[in-house]
Amino acid sequence: MTVTVGKAVAERLVPARAEPALPSPLPASLRPRLTPWQGFRSGVATALEHRRLFLLWPYAIITGLVISLVAPNEPEPWVLGLIGSAIAIGLFLARGNTAVFRTLTLVGAFWVGVSLLSIHAALFGTTMLARPAYGTYEMRIDEIVSELESGTRAIVSSITATGTSRTVPMRRARIVIADGPPLAPGDIIRAPVRFYAVPGPVVPNGFDGQFQAFFDGIGAYGNATGTVERIATGSSSAPERVIDGIRRGIAARVDADLKQPTAGIVRALITGDQSAVSDEARETMAAAGLAHVLSVSGLHLTIVAGLVLVTLRGGLALLSGIHRFVSVKRAAAAGAIVAALAYFAISGGNVAALRSTIMLVLVLGAVLFGRRALTMRNVAIAALIVIATDPASVFRASFQLSFAAVVALIGAWELMRPPEGRQTSLLARTGGYLWGIMLTSLIAGAATLLFSVYHFQQTAPLGVLGNLFTMPLVGFVMMPAAVLATLAMPFGWEEPFLAVMGWSIDRMLDLGGLVASWSIGLEASPLLAPVALLLGLAALAWFTFFASWHRLIAPVLLIPVVLLFAQDRPPDVLIADTTQAVALRGEAGLELVAGKSESFAVDVWRETYGEPIDPGVLLKCDSVGCFGASSRGFTMAIVRDPSGFYEDCGLADLLIARRAVPANCAAGAIIDASVLARGGVQWLRWDEARGGFEIRPAIPQISRPWRAMLP
Repeated sequence: MTVTVGKAVAERLVPARAEPALPSPLPASLRPRLTPWQGFRSGVATALEHRRLFLLWPYAIITGLVISLVAPNEPEPWVLGLIGSAIAIGLFLARGNTAVFRTLTLVGAFWVGVSLLSIHAALFGTTMLARPAYGTYEMRIDEIVSELESGTRAIVSSITATGTSRTVPMRRARIVIADGPPLAPGDIIRAPVRFYAVPGPVVPNGFDGQFQAFFDGIGAYGNATGTVERIATGSSSAPERVIDGIRRGIAARVDADLKQPTAGIVRALITGDQSAVSDEARETMAAAGLAHVLSVSGLHLTIVAGLVLVTLRGGLALLSGIHRFVSVKRAAAAGAIVAALAYFAISGGNVAALRSTIMLVLVLGAVLFGRRALTMRNVAIAALIVIATDPASVFRASFQLSFAAVVALIGAWELMRPPEGRQTSLLARTGGYLWGIMLTSLIAGAATLLFSVYHFQQTAPLGVLGNLFTMPLVGFVMMPAAVLATLAMPFGWEEPFLAVMGWSIDRMLDLGGLVASWSIGLEASPLLAPVALLLGLAALAWFTFFASWHRLIAPVLLIPVVLLFAQDRPPDVLIADTTQAVALRGEAGLELVAGKSESFAVDVWRETYGEPIDPGVLLKCDSVGCFGASSRGFTMAIVRDPSGFYEDCGLADLLIARRAVPANCAAGAIIDASVLARGGVQWLRWDEARGGFEIRPAIPQISRPWRAMLP
């Protein structure tokens, strides 16, 4: 067994077991030189010898999750159980053969991933509402999502129909309440509500609200159509009600002392509620590479826990003789763990915050037990916990961005960490801090670039400058002021600390605006195919597995591979399913030829494809329908009246109708009511070579429990 310097502290506290003496390693000058290929093989052997296969478990599980998601049908439980049992038996029989045993552990991790969605669907899923339902219902408030001028958004459960109202099948729903008394978790309300189906994705491979809502137990959205009556009040001692009260109290104090947009950002930083952040502030921060500041994650939790750790350690050190009874370092680490957990509770608990909290608890726990803190093993443990508790989060941008960033930062630290015990001057430490900000921004930005481009079609070319200018402000002014303001609120002394925090946010927005102005003309909005995410996952797995410089091979090769094989193409036609919106490509780009330009679907199309999609005149319309041609060389008809089928079916390369189309219609491609109901939004691109369309429905799978189908 190899004894490392990182275990020195633990060995002073725990008697070491007797170990055989190990020969001293040869000096570097006497070691044989290895070719790159020999060095690579040596790296693989060393990785296997040190049991680094554990680091690949999260990737194996994620691969299984991806396979289970893209499968056309829900896997049968007995098949999952049978194969899982076979793997377990194989592990038992192969326990004496190290190579086979380790291989089977990866196979088992993969099969866990294949099974996780089905397990969570059975435990936490719900029946999805297929048809709108109207009536009066009694409901329990589970969570207040946000409170805005437009209304209160709440998650409700135990939905019971009253009178002649139709019974609804879902376990929970998200509703908007415009008029009623102040509500809190645990309250029982009665209200007239219109429930409707959770919308599907608006673009192919886009955010899937039905999938995410299903695993949250939310089977419908709704609006209270009248006054809400509170018929019972929840227990004041319930944890969710206490936390909600704290978050509301903090938000009220912030709104009383600060103005927008500053107040919205303060609320986001302390309580995790981003609903009050203005669009202008959000866009400025995104363009400057500062969007991560808005989401409570590792940055915020580390600063809060670090402040508590340093403060407690310094305060306890002043108490003479206390070190005789308790380790000051360990007591401070325990206090920092409590602070991190408290911050996680009041911040809303998103995926990035959960991953960061687990990582912090593992790191501070390592301090408590005298172990090495920053390791890839801790990253793997944190990932396994998040995946096991919320497998659907793997497909969210927040998980992918936070996981990629922390893997890259830990891996880079392992390659570049300075020698232990090195003394440096104050000037050198200051320079090192600024260099660390730049390096951290570069590493995290590079690691998350592919995922940012895929999900948001957005890059921040000068994000390093944005972080360099503002991170000292965030770390030394903004977050310390946030901690002090929160601690001072019970005594009513928060105003000066909030003022300091507000000043720092205003300066951050000023600096962010400056960097954003420099970025004009440098932004890019590339379109990537889903295979890009798989390539990114493979590169991360490679980077995680190897401990030497060989880990950089896959990330470097990822860039040309993505450019060659993972770029996507923009559509020539987009057809909304629940509205009348239709976009058609002309000489100037996509133009809106039907529907309203301010609809939700059109807004998402603009953001996704980076085109204005303004109303155009490509089609000529009358009372029967519309007909016209695209600059790409095909004709299109929109039929509103059945009489239009007789002429347009023989002329159009593409025919769109919000009703059933006659079976003898000879149009090249037909998108009618049944196609839209089954596949949702339709993406089409003209293939001139074969004279037909490539068609991608936004909902490619229909036989899954999160897809509600009309009977």
